[in-house]
Amino acid sequence: MKTLLFFLAAFTLAAAPQAEHTTDPAVGRTLYLKSCSGCHGANGKGGRGSDLTTGNWKWGATDPEIQRNILKGIAGTQMPPFPLSDDEARNIVIFLRSLRGTSTEEAIKGNPASGRDLFYGSAGCAHCHMVGGRGGRLGPDLTAIAESRKPAELRKAILEPDAALAAGYETVEIELRDGKTLRGVAKNEDTFSVQVMDAQEKLHLLLKKDLRKITATHHSMMPAGKFEAGRLDDLVAFLRQPPATVPSEWKPAADLNVSFDRLKNAAREPQNWLTYFGDFAGSRYSRLSSITPANVGTLASKWAFQFGAGTVETSPLVVDGLMFVTGPLNNAAALDARSGRTVWRYTRRLPNVASHCTVMTNRGFGILGDRLFMATLDTHLVALDAKTGSVIWDVTVDDYQKGFSITHAPLALNGKIIVGVTSGECALTGFIDAYDATTGKRLWRVHSIAQPGDPASASWSGDSAKYGGGPTWMTGTYDAATDTLFWTTGNPGPDFDGTVREGDNLFTCSVLALDPSTGRLKWYFQFTPHDTHDWDANETPVLIDAEVRGRMRKLLIQANRNAFFYALDRETGEFIFGKPFARQTWAKGLDDKGRPILVANSDPTPEGSYVCPDASGGTNWAAPSYDSKTGLFYIPVMEACATYVRETRPPKPGEGYSGGSQELDAKIGFPGAIRAIDPRTGERRWNFPVQTGSAAAGVLGTAGGVVFAATKDGYLIALDARTGKPLWHYQTGGEIMTAPISYAVDGKQYVSVSSTSTLFTFALP
Repeated sequence: MKTLLFFLAAFTLAAAPQAEHTTDPAVGRTLYLKSCSGCHGANGKGGRGSDLTTGNWKWGATDPEIQRNILKGIAGTQMPPFPLSDDEARNIVIFLRSLRGTSTEEAIKGNPASGRDLFYGSAGCAHCHMVGGRGGRLGPDLTAIAESRKPAELRKAILEPDAALAAGYETVEIELRDGKTLRGVAKNEDTFSVQVMDAQEKLHLLLKKDLRKITATHHSMMPAGKFEAGRLDDLVAFLRQPPATVPSEWKPAADLNVSFDRLKNAAREPQNWLTYFGDFAGSRYSRLSSITPANVGTLASKWAFQFGAGTVETSPLVVDGLMFVTGPLNNAAALDARSGRTVWRYTRRLPNVASHCTVMTNRGFGILGDRLFMATLDTHLVALDAKTGSVIWDVTVDDYQKGFSITHAPLALNGKIIVGVTSGECALTGFIDAYDATTGKRLWRVHSIAQPGDPASASWSGDSAKYGGGPTWMTGTYDAATDTLFWTTGNPGPDFDGTVREGDNLFTCSVLALDPSTGRLKWYFQFTPHDTHDWDANETPVLIDAEVRGRMRKLLIQANRNAFFYALDRETGEFIFGKPFARQTWAKGLDDKGRPILVANSDPTPEGSYVCPDASGGTNWAAPSYDSKTGLFYIPVMEACATYVRETRPPKPGEGYSGGSQELDAKIGFPGAIRAIDPRTGERRWNFPVQTGSAAAGVLGTAGGVVFAATKDGYLIALDARTGKPLWHYQTGGEIMTAPISYAVDGKQYVSVSSTSTLFTFALP
């Protein structure tokens, strides 16, 4: 008999076997009574906190998830972190599991293969549930159900679906103002809004003021299962031991399909923010124009979203009223872009990556079709279902234990997802990968360090290329007209000791023009040959069309960390011109090929050499913006100088390999600015000083004539796009390490930016 399987009690306490060193729940009970009973009651039945005996847990139910919640708390709730050891938290988990009876596993009787046929066939379970990235969205993802449900509980959930409806899956009936009725599951609900998925899997982001009535039906959308005992055992056996499968087919949802064509033409839908930079060209420019110099002074905060611990560097994506955000530890969420309410959350179980050579952050998603793509600190690439946060596939890019990680937002192209890696200070070498968006299969890899047999390998002395760095840690840009992918590379290793790697050190501190189908190198340009100051070229390669010296050119422009602005022909890589945009003392200028004309004695020495800019550069990964209306390029600028010291040490892959250090000039400090330059000439048009420069806080240009700039000291500032005149500012209360975005819902323009662990969103009254 065909039925819809609907496990609405997916978030329950894990029933995994106890760890060898935690065999007595009494130990956990003592700890529980001391730390937890004040909120959850001595018997776990709840009080100020939730009932822990029902198995209906919203924030994760596996042993690692419960343990993490105990130790780290739950952001946005009253659950604080507790100063306990891992073993103490583990003992509490053992006690909590005992509240639901024995953890002894019963034997699995059924046939998993037959159960799989039932799940995807006659039982109709896959209409509502996913397993391994395949199936429906209306019910919980059952891929890891074995971690939280015992066989007896699975049988009960199938036979008695109304017994427990989990948070995010409660059924509701909504009467709209026009008299129509909407039925579905409430993904979230608060005093003023409700987010609902209907039976056709369409998400409805509703404000209660627009509704007549909301009724909780307390009745599962799944009919009670009727199975012969053997068939039920088969189904349970499949759910307890699902095979590892990767979907080989993909048909995006009709109402949430960010096609490659949409990405190429992002300018046509300014209400959305579809890529990390807003478009493939890297312009970080919004064509929304409701906010102007005349009215920006009335801009006000509308909502905020708390990520939890860590400093957020994410740049949200917005698609048709849904906002997608990532947190520092590869946690993620989908939000109602009008209200900030959560539609779903994703939490990754990260291994201990903090001891390796990385920064603990994530800068955002890529999106293609109805899938989100996130690269992780443990060097994986993950595809999530955009409507539910369910994992479609999860593939290893490289071994994080070597020291690799990924912090940037992937770039989604035509059926491909492009990612790079960190590796600059770890005696490792960088690369750029392309993955199939459907299956996660790696399609090609391009190394950023010249490989043996490549004539460019002669630019490295001895075996230094083996440890040569060249990290590829920021998102690239793409030219659809020529089908060219542009990806930038970072410093050679070691950073400051150039004596052990004589030569230009290709392809570090460069931009690579690649064929996205094969990874073939079309051309490259090296900004800083033989870099000895840690001047990564990972700054945004922005693509514009502009008239230079009386001729229209297809340009790639970049404000480089070495303090020079560059204009290149993006079709050929030809150097057109370059000019300093910030304080620099290391080069007299650039020759007619764009190669720097060095000042004597600017390389680091054992005694120290004084150079401007410091290692953070004249700018860094802080996003610039190109405004096609004003024709100006807006850049976050830093003006620091430092004494660079060289130290020779042998390389150890996976460990720090900097070859020296720098000491900041305290008399100058770390001043900053937001600067507008004419990309046709490199001339400065206006300058707005900020107290402290930032490597991360970027800018956003808008068609309304307002530039939004973020600062290290926590301000979101509105400037006149043509003059740089300050128009408005807001103190967020934390450090901003990302750039603003702008989007619209129902015709209303919003501006969002993250500060420390909070995402702030603003709009006009």
